[in-house]
Amino acid sequence: MIYSIENELLKVKISDLGAEIVSAVSKKDGCEFIWYGDEKYWTGHSPIMFPICGRLCDGKYTYAGKTYSLGGHGFARQSTFELQSASASSITLVLRSNAEIRENYPFDFELKITYKLENNAILMSFGVKNTDNKELIFAVGAHPAFNVPLTKGEKFEDYYIELDAPSQAYQVDFSERCLCTENDKLFGGTRTHTIDLKHDLFDNDAIFLYNIAKKVSLKSRKSERSVVMTYPNMKYLGLWHKPKSDAPYICIEPWLSIPAKDGVIDELETKKDMLHLPSGYSYSNTIKIELI
Repeated sequence: MIYSIENELLKVKISDLGAEIVSAVSKKDGCEFIWYGDEKYWTGHSPIMFPICGRLCDGKYTYAGKTYSLGGHGFARQSTFELQSASASSITLVLRSNAEIRENYPFDFELKITYKLENNAILMSFGVKNTDNKELIFAVGAHPAFNVPLTKGEKFEDYYIELDAPSQAYQVDFSERCLCTENDKLFGGTRTHTIDLKHDLFDNDAIFLYNIAKKVSLKSRKSERSVVMTYPNMKYLGLWHKPKSDAPYICIEPWLSIPAKDGVIDELETKKDMLHLPSGYSYSNTIKIELI
């Protein structure tokens, strides 16, 4: 099912499958910001990452001495969420653990995704509650894809990513299987303020950065159209489109964690960057996406 929320500036559509934004349109001029999901390139729009971000080595991890399987980015993006509450300009969708989920993620939890419109911004909030009697181990991340170009007559190369502050950012090094190595390096060889968009940036898949500004903008050199994303409580920022293609979109992805190390089956209890939430406790994290 597709739900709609709107205010005087934006109309946004959200699917109950994955609690994913599938459309965000400016009511001023009809500009569609969210990638429409052409199967030639990638059918996603804005997937939610939970309970992992990225891939596991061989799709497996261990917990309490037992081996489990999870696909890339976890199961939330392929799960049907229930409507918890809605108003004209906000909506909350919820996913709860069930017998099928527990087969490969042995925890009881409640995951809420809330979208709230404030002027020209979407506030995307993750809410996680540990309903189990043991510690809940998880990560969250966002994967929104934006059309590039956003204005007729422009091209992909007219756009760039601008960091809110120059950053001595480091790039996560990936193997050919898109798993981590131990060869992270300084991105660009110096302090980074802007990243020019070129299709070949993604020939080796995603670029993931850390030690980076917590606010970035997608901007054009030929128009005032832009997307500004603020993610104060996320450690990593990814940039991606389909590798070795001329895909007309870019994903700007704030994540708490990253893929497993190549050749290493993670023990969930010690997996890098995961959150450990005590029984009965709740966690929240909000990303702001301004559509200008």
